[in-house]
Amino acid sequence: MSFRRLKIEVLSLLRQADLAPALQTIAAMPARQVINPLFGLLYHTDLRVRWHTITAMGTVVAGLADHDLEAARVIVRRLMWNLNDESGGIGWGSPEAMGEILARHTRLAEEYAPILISYIDPQGNFLEHATLQQGALWAVGRLARSRPQRVQAGAPLLLPFIGSSDNALRGLAVWAAIPFEDTPLTEAIRPLRSDPSIITLFSERRLVQTTIAELASAAVDTPNSLVTGAPSGKR
Repeated sequence: MSFRRLKIEVLSLLRQADLAPALQTIAAMPARQVINPLFGLLYHTDLRVRWHTITAMGTVVAGLADHDLEAARVIVRRLMWNLNDESGGIGWGSPEAMGEILARHTRLAEEYAPILISYIDPQGNFLEHATLQQGALWAVGRLARSRPQRVQAGAPLLLPFIGSSDNALRGLAVWAAIPFEDTPLTEAIRPLRSDPSIITLFSERRLVQTTIAELASAAVDTPNSLVTGAPSGKR
């Protein structure tokens, strides 16, 4: 099948409201062939398609890593390259895809979680663009829900975002913090239980709207209660 035909087929699958059958079909495709269309679809204008693409990348790369770990590493490094200034582009969707992949595969999480955390670290590979910061926060939160021990050290890095004037950054930081066991984080979030700001996030394989107050209450009143993102598919 030509690249163009494959991309059209994959796009048609990812446009479906019910993602589970689409993931099964995509997972059955040769990983080395389907990964390039998925990279392209990270830039799609339809928000649901983009998030479905991120989920599909997690499925495909985790499956690939089970039998060819080095090939999976190459894909993760390609996502990292997209976030490098030297790449000459803007890596829309790359932090989220990286977080989804690491949430789905133990070995890849062991190797690359510190790099993922570094994207929200001013002393590390800090991402300057607000949209990429949103992606990195979602990625940290996604990994925290699957493998909290891999990101626990990054808890203090969420604090500046929790104090952000940007609703999306503030809300995603609170959402990311929910699985963490960290008293300073909890205390910083506590005043946000009255924050009426509304954000949109991808949770349990669907786009949802919620208030920061609801997220903050989940973090403060019932820690670890809102375990969302997608089934971990742990390997």
